[in-house]
Amino acid sequence: MKTEFGFKQVPPLRVFALLAGALALGGCSAYGSWQPVAGPSTRQVVAAPANAANLGIQLVDVTEAVAQRVLASQRKASFAESFPPGPAAGSVIGPGDVIEISVWEAPPALLFGGATADPRGGAATTRVTTFPEQMVNTSGEVNVPFAGKIRAAGRNAAAIEADIVQRLQRKANQPQVLVRLTRNNTSNVTVVGEIVNSLRMPLTDRRERLLDALAAAGGVRQPVNKMTLQLTRGDQVQSMPLDVIIRDPRQNVLLQPGDVLTSLFQSQSFTVLGATGKNEEVNFEASGITLAQALGRVGGLQDLRADVRGVFLFRFENAAALDNGAKALRTTPDGKVPVIYRIDLSDPATFFIAQNFPLQSKDILYVSNAPAAELQKFLNIVGAVVGPAVAIQAARQL
Repeated sequence: MKTEFGFKQVPPLRVFALLAGALALGGCSAYGSWQPVAGPSTRQVVAAPANAANLGIQLVDVTEAVAQRVLASQRKASFAESFPPGPAAGSVIGPGDVIEISVWEAPPALLFGGATADPRGGAATTRVTTFPEQMVNTSGEVNVPFAGKIRAAGRNAAAIEADIVQRLQRKANQPQVLVRLTRNNTSNVTVVGEIVNSLRMPLTDRRERLLDALAAAGGVRQPVNKMTLQLTRGDQVQSMPLDVIIRDPRQNVLLQPGDVLTSLFQSQSFTVLGATGKNEEVNFEASGITLAQALGRVGGLQDLRADVRGVFLFRFENAAALDNGAKALRTTPDGKVPVIYRIDLSDPATFFIAQNFPLQSKDILYVSNAPAAELQKFLNIVGAVVGPAVAIQAARQL
């Protein structure tokens, strides 16, 4: 059939077949370059590390060994491992503490002439002298009449009492001494962060623990599963999720003077893109989340689009987590290596591995489209163009 200009008219169905065949011969990338896509194809992602512009990017297939190595690289020492129990902090007196000293002596020889009857009971002839409160000086000493300078810093009340009794042994008649800490200025713990009230909590012989200090501060202001507790002791800094500490009593460690407890609200999230149930940023708990949980929270893979062999995790990884970390040529200023983890969900064993593979904050989880899905989109586009022409031709033939 010819048109009015003398050209032969090609049937629309034949045009459709010719276009589809030509583009099919050109490969999926031929039509993927101009039609709408959610991201790179599986082939493009796998080829990315070989590109000279992407030098240093590592492509790692997720296996059981890889999951265990990543898990080990992320493991941090627990509070129970990092902070072993020490002596009872509240019983040790230090410079700056204020103490009160009382001395009892039996008659007839009264060393301290201004003595008065013991108001707290006892024998009528027993006398007690209570000296004014005094602060332990920077040298760690206090002064006691007729006993001289007494070493107080670094000692408990019982040791100071025994020292004073020994000094007064030949000067007072059967002396008995009581030392009482009236103001604890040195054995304190500082509690700050996302709590109701920041405070300095004095430590006592009760031996307060981490959660005691948190309760004294009024508790946290954010959900427990979103909180991390950081404990600073000297030069050592360690952090753990609060809900883990609550579940494991061993992590509720004893506090020591000078400890700083910081309650941190750290919003952790990963981003999911591609052929999944939803594309968005997903928040997760301070205790962490696994790859299997992450896929579940985004509604899994779209069975009409997803390539089960094209699940990828983009991350800046610690070199220690890589078997060939020394070969990495490209790192961030803080020493991280760009890594693409490839997960093959067509293998049932991968679902067990996914239960142990940990996600990190700022990870990108991407699922590429299956080649058949891209072809289907192309056929839909061609059909939308050729379909009306077919309909018009059919109408003319009626």
